[in-house]
Amino acid sequence: MSERIECLAYRRGREWVAHVPEHGVYGHGPTLKAARRNIAEGLAYIGVTASVTIVAVSPELENLRTIADTYSTALREAVHALARCSATVGDIASATNVPHRIKALLAEIEQQDLVDNARPSH
Repeated sequence: MSERIECLAYRRGREWVAHVPEHGVYGHGPTLKAARRNIAEGLAYIGVTASVTIVAVSPELENLRTIADTYSTALREAVHALARCSATVGDIASATNVPHRIKALLAEIEQQDLVDNARPSH
């Protein structure tokens, strides 16, 4: 499987319906997994072997993704601010209530700081 294809799936009645416009392939199924499998079979039928990713779409899901992105940005900013104030990792974890993500966020911030410091200033 050399190609990766992402397609959008919409709920129509009791089915998910997905479309891969670049290959003219439609797929459907009662579950996202079934719709993905149906798309992969349709692609294979026309000689395209690909890894298929289905993205479920609805106004509610788009709203959820927007809120999740906003939350992630706010969390990153809060962790960054607390780290700059020399708060301990434990305090940052306790204050943000997401202890399982703090070390990864701190590493991400540290990496970004290295990139920012490596850029020449004018």
